[in-house]
Amino acid sequence: MDRALTLLFQAPSAARVVIDRHGRLLRVNEPLRQMLGPAVDLSPGTPLLALFAEPEREAVWAEVGPALRGQGRHGPPRPLTARLTGEEAETRSVLIFLTTVREADGSASGAVLSLRDVSAEARLEAQLAHSQRLQVAGQLAGGVAHDFNNLLTAILGAADAIAAQAGLSGESLEDLAQIRASAARGGALVRQLLAFGRRQTLQPKVLALNDVITDLAVLLRRLLGSRVRLHLALEQPGCRVRADPTALDQVLVNLAVNARDAMPGGGTLTLRSGHITLHRPLPRGPETIPPGRYVMIEVEDSGSGIPPEVLPRIFEPFFTTRREQGGAGLGLATVHGIVRQSDGFLGVESEPGRGTRVRVYLPRWDGEEMAIPALPAATAEPAAGLPPAARGAVLLVEDEPFVRRIAERALSRLGWRVLAAESTEDALALLGRQPGLRLGAIVTDLVMPGEDGTALVRLVRERSGVADLPAILVSGYAAEELQREVTAALGTAGTMFLPKPYDMAELARRLLEVALPA
Repeated sequence: MDRALTLLFQAPSAARVVIDRHGRLLRVNEPLRQMLGPAVDLSPGTPLLALFAEPEREAVWAEVGPALRGQGRHGPPRPLTARLTGEEAETRSVLIFLTTVREADGSASGAVLSLRDVSAEARLEAQLAHSQRLQVAGQLAGGVAHDFNNLLTAILGAADAIAAQAGLSGESLEDLAQIRASAARGGALVRQLLAFGRRQTLQPKVLALNDVITDLAVLLRRLLGSRVRLHLALEQPGCRVRADPTALDQVLVNLAVNARDAMPGGGTLTLRSGHITLHRPLPRGPETIPPGRYVMIEVEDSGSGIPPEVLPRIFEPFFTTRREQGGAGLGLATVHGIVRQSDGFLGVESEPGRGTRVRVYLPRWDGEEMAIPALPAATAEPAAGLPPAARGAVLLVEDEPFVRRIAERALSRLGWRVLAAESTEDALALLGRQPGLRLGAIVTDLVMPGEDGTALVRLVRERSGVADLPAILVSGYAAEELQREVTAALGTAGTMFLPKPYDMAELARRLLEVALPA
């Protein structure tokens, strides 16, 4: 019988420990020793709580203590999840099953604890919760960005309309310039919202990573200031990635600025590049990096480090420890959104007083450059010399009344005959009342109630018989997936994408570029 109990105790299916009535170890089996590693003292007399991470001990004793005093609950034992201690087990979560050992008189003389490793399940739960939070944040960001971009477009349009009036004082012109500058800052904030929501438009290219870092280092040295030394440790020969160059620069700049702020007294910021091949999944915080070939960018500082209670939250949107210094909590959230949208991953290691190391893992690119069709994006170059002569007819469809009114007035002043409508259905009815009208172009919001902008363009082109009738599609979302949908539905011939917020001069300039002659 003793031999049978010994075999059961040593079975590799579960780690087990026997404790006395005071919660001290009497005996442990080999699976538990392997789980904890040699650094943890498992000799008889060691307190049971020494096996668990410090924050978990109170909860463990709240279950074990009453059982040892004979005060345990009736019925089957309730399993408890806790994290273990020790270097080899600090990330392990275990499910604890407690069985009280009783003497002939019914008194408790100890307990047997069975510990089952549930780390994989815990990581999956954490990943799911993290993914759900980001999904909600992304959906919120997309909706807020859409409405905010409409407001900014209206503000810019109103500022343009006022600026076009004659006889304005210098002070009024300065105020208008401030309005435009504030709207531009609002637009930058919206782009950050779209980035952490993984909804910004990316234009990926094949990049030599070392060249990207070396070119950016010139800007970073000015950004970091004289008290922070920038050190480059780039693996040779370098590797290539396929990423949006502007977005990758934004990732590195945001990480560098965070590192600089963590070194107010000065220090060293090190940028490293390298590569890694994973043959098995690699857990990194709430995410797990799947097997594959990756290029790694490491940003390491010698600053104050991140407290353990803060570390799990650093990529949460709007979370910041520098609220008093003007921090908005979007910098690292933006980094996370860009990296994940680029099919990459992030890992962070930090210890208070010993600095922080952030690693960006991007898929390694070993193929050739691929040309992916995309709609041409409008740029924000300054407008100049718009001719006031009549330009022809343009169909303007916008469901936001104030934006529609501002755009209609601006284009009319520049010589366009504007047919304005609030929906696809209204636009088609409006055109139906004017047979024989020759349109020069369509300007339409992409996302509208009822039929969307792509349906409108397709229907108007069919009715007019002009298969490539120029169309400018605008959107407050500016999402990459929207561009893909537009390209699939309409192709790229005669079609342009203009993200909100835009000013009226920019819209007019784009019309001059694409519209058919009157």
